[in-house]
Amino acid sequence: MDEDDLSDLVLPLTKDGFAFVRAPRMRALLELAGAFGAAWESFADSWNDLGVDTFMADGGRYRRRRFAAFAITAATGATARKPHQPHYQSRDYNPLNGGVERWFLPIEDAIGAHPVMTACLAATNRLFSALTPAETRPEAWHVEVHQFRIETGPERGEPTPEGMHRDGVDWVLVALVRRENVASGETQTADVAGRPLGSFTLEEPLDAALVDDGRVFHGVTAIEPIERDRPAYRDVLVVTFRRA
Repeated sequence: MDEDDLSDLVLPLTKDGFAFVRAPRMRALLELAGAFGAAWESFADSWNDLGVDTFMADGGRYRRRRFAAFAITAATGATARKPHQPHYQSRDYNPLNGGVERWFLPIEDAIGAHPVMTACLAATNRLFSALTPAETRPEAWHVEVHQFRIETGPERGEPTPEGMHRDGVDWVLVALVRRENVASGETQTADVAGRPLGSFTLEEPLDAALVDDGRVFHGVTAIEPIERDRPAYRDVLVVTFRRA
């Protein structure tokens, strides 16, 4: 299959509402959108400088993050970063932490404009715009980008403490950046009636999940340290596309 052919991603997203993309395929997709080569290490290292999420209604301090919003023109992929703003979800979508404006540290300018980020936004726009019917495709998407680190050890690490959920958007990408000394963290999916659709574990950097948020609930099981005397964490990049 030609690497520029998206049918291997379009077919499962159209049929099942989600796709598990292994790292080699994801890397090929991103390299087509803008080769980044050795730039990956500097991108991944930025996860070492995230702020503690202080909005956890369960009282946990196991989640670190940064956040940014972009406008992306569907037809051309032209991308502009929006002024820093809060992340908001209604309690219908996030019963644990929803209903309030949550202000997180902004993604650093160098990372927002990093070749890996640029390639990721271009590739996901190409895919998600192609999957959206012309009559409902916006001129420009509202795109939110999250850097997440979930830590575990003395405190249980919950990648999705709200449980199985939808994000209240159109499309979601979750890409693994790093797993360090952790077990579990299985991604689970279900339809809107709660029937399981499939599960998989993001294990290698750039393993990714693509989700049609209108059709599929998703969640991730708790992570646990393999060796309790070493740091243990799971880093992911989450990108959501929503009609503005």
